[in-house]
Amino acid sequence: ADDDSVVDPLTMKVWGVEGVRVVDASAMRYVTNGNIYAPVMMMAEKAADLILGNTPLAPEPAPFYRAGN
Repeated sequence: ADDDSVVDPLTMKVWGVEGVRVVDASAMRYVTNGNIYAPVMMMAEKAADLILGNTPLAPEPAPFYRAGN
């Protein structure tokens, strides 16, 4: 997490606050160039698994486009 982050990206918990999680586009480190509906839904699915204690799938590297590269 960077210095400006207020959400722990591994747990979606808000730093310094008990019992609060944020699962929306504001928790994204980089906002996508297109419609954010699908990425937010993926975040919500992963957060639901974290909250329920389900083991999430292991991350896999995937290519993506970032403007300016």
